[in-house]
Amino acid sequence: MDFNLSDEQKLIRNTVRDFAENEIKPVASELEDSETFSYELTKRMGELGLFGMYLPEKYGGQEMDTLSYIIAVEELARVDGSQAATLAAHNSLGIGPLYYYGTEEQKEKYLPKLCSGEALWAFGLTEPNAGSDSRGTKTNAKLEDGNWIINGSKIFITNGATDISLGCTVQAITGEKDGRKEYSTIIVEQDTPGFKAIPMHRKMMWRASNTAELYFDGCTVPEENLLGDRGQGSHIMLSTLDNGRLSIAAMGLGLAQGAYEMALKYAQEREQFGRPISKFQGVSFKLADMATKIELARNLLYKACWLKDNKKPFAKEAAMSKLYCSEIAKEVADDAVQIHGGYGLMKEYAIERFYRDQRLLQIGEGTSEIQRLVISRYIGC
Repeated sequence: MDFNLSDEQKLIRNTVRDFAENEIKPVASELEDSETFSYELTKRMGELGLFGMYLPEKYGGQEMDTLSYIIAVEELARVDGSQAATLAAHNSLGIGPLYYYGTEEQKEKYLPKLCSGEALWAFGLTEPNAGSDSRGTKTNAKLEDGNWIINGSKIFITNGATDISLGCTVQAITGEKDGRKEYSTIIVEQDTPGFKAIPMHRKMMWRASNTAELYFDGCTVPEENLLGDRGQGSHIMLSTLDNGRLSIAAMGLGLAQGAYEMALKYAQEREQFGRPISKFQGVSFKLADMATKIELARNLLYKACWLKDNKKPFAKEAAMSKLYCSEIAKEVADDAVQIHGGYGLMKEYAIERFYRDQRLLQIGEGTSEIQRLVISRYIGC
């Protein structure tokens, strides 16, 4: 295998890193403290072509490969999990289902705006009593007189309640077939009567990203707002999560890289007993382990992207990548705080934010336990 990045991929890494360092990093702490979603940074990500990177140009995309997109997410997460979450959720959960399962009319209607950065899209799956068990969905939609009438609620939905949120894709029960619930996905635009999106606050992590509760009370949309075929909802959801796992893995990888770099810099500058603490074996071995874990995580994730780009099965590797990258983000962030000592517990140091941000990675888009379940099934357990 060729482990070298193409010139285009190197350019993407450098461009996004410069943007993250020069435009996100100076305001990340302030945005996080005030729980402020940044429309300016979101617009800039659109201007840089980071939304819809893998879509054809006819829909406003850049026609890039999966790895290029993953590198972009990784570089944002290296500096700030909130902005990386906005990008990852919009591309994987928002744009993805519309592109892969939408009609040509639906694609032409929504995708150009969603690729420009002027609008965001959400994916309504999780409910108060339906997390890992997605089939515990209670939200339902009935087809009456050519319209879907939706009732129910969703929770923890990224990009669901900003001033530029254009709408969401909702999984709902649309009937029964052979005694089993039928799940479908339906497009709901933001200003639809009966639909309400409320921002969620006081989060431990990703405080500058938008997280919402969605409520549907007799929300009525046209029959043609069905995304994909009726009864295809579970398939669309699972396929979307396979792609989304690559994004969450990239967030874990980027966070680990950023935490490691902070710890290394601090260890080289902090002196105790007359020399930098990086010279002490207890610290240097921690840093060596961190570097090794990050290298392994990157190779696993990039292989999963290679499989996807070469149209080979990648679901098992996506689950492995999501599991491993999110777990090493936890381990690396924890060791990075330990190296910082008491300073690692203070908000003046970015590692404190990184330590909190990593915690969602073992939960979102399938918990670590669910990833192990998925992987165990692929290996025949």
